[in-house]
Amino acid sequence: MNQSAKPLSGKVALVTGGGTGIGKAIAIKLANEGARVIVAGRTKEVLMGVASMIFGEICVADVTIEKDVEEMFDNIKSKYGRLDIFVNNAGVSGPIMPIAEMDIEQWDQCVSLNLRGAMLCLKQAARIMTEQRSGSIINMSSLMGVKGYPMRTCYSATKFAIIGITEAMAREVGPFGVRVNALCPGAISGELMDRVVARRAIAEGKTEAQIIEENYTSVAALRRWVSPEEVADVTYFLATDASSSVTGERIRVDAGRF
Repeated sequence: MNQSAKPLSGKVALVTGGGTGIGKAIAIKLANEGARVIVAGRTKEVLMGVASMIFGEICVADVTIEKDVEEMFDNIKSKYGRLDIFVNNAGVSGPIMPIAEMDIEQWDQCVSLNLRGAMLCLKQAARIMTEQRSGSIINMSSLMGVKGYPMRTCYSATKFAIIGITEAMAREVGPFGVRVNALCPGAISGELMDRVVARRAIAEGKTEAQIIEENYTSVAALRRWVSPEEVADVTYFLATDASSSVTGERIRVDAGRF
């Protein structure tokens, strides 16, 4: 299939946190389906690695800084005149500890990126998309945005909030032809999850194998992790006209974790 015949041909997409993990997989998927993809993040070298794979562009920005966010979206609008797909993916796992021992500095850092950063980006995306009267926004929540987990109170709090923002925003911008949905991935295989498992093992006094078995694989209907590429596939669905009547929704991609 040539580039012009691909489903997302002519579409402009922005993926924050696009240098690693889920964000990287999403950027690759959207580019492979024809979109012009801008990957955003704080580390230029990491972003360049992804951009070179997909013939895309990079934007070095800290989404917790309003000026960075405004410049990022202004540059996209100036260069392309539009933004069709926005994947609001930048985030951190946050403190992993009992709430009675919470490190408030770590709490604030997590909230700043996962919530303030997401909101600052949504503010700008809404301005562009409502003006052009089209667009698809995919917010990255989590399974922990629909179900609280011990030791993860901060992360859960931010991801529950993303669900609320998604539902409220969908009703605001829907009359302008803009859709807003949230993805709720479960445990995703990769370096980030490896770090989370290691920190949980220390905090709970268990082996990493025990943490994985008890909390991630045995409790999933499919008895396995979810891959970043599987999340990217669902993101692609939400970015296309195949989901043209889907908005204000939260979709779990979690291998059936109950």
